[in-house]
Amino acid sequence: MDDQQAAVATGAQLHQPGTEALEAAQARQAGGAFEWHYGRVTRLGHSEIAGGNSVTIIWEEGGVSSVQGTVTDEQWDILKLAFLTTGRIAVLSDTAGDGWMYDYRFLEAVR
Repeated sequence: MDDQQAAVATGAQLHQPGTEALEAAQARQAGGAFEWHYGRVTRLGHSEIAGGNSVTIIWEEGGVSSVQGTVTDEQWDILKLAFLTTGRIAVLSDTAGDGWMYDYRFLEAVR
């Protein structure tokens, strides 16, 4: 196992610059079935009657997803940050088919 793989396995810090090294380390830690997916947050909203926070995302791979009421507070903070800056987000998901569009377990705002 090389130094970078050992660092990921033990939770140690990586000492290589760049997002590519970070993405590779996160993907190795998550496992082989995980893939990165990128999109742009186009709409944020909130409605008590409809169940809470809502978000609409256009995905670079094609397709649009809209989620309402199941967005956690932590996810909402990341989505707001993305919306107020570049609008771009990334999700790391192992969900088959188009289910990854609704899998926000590993969610990041992208600069």
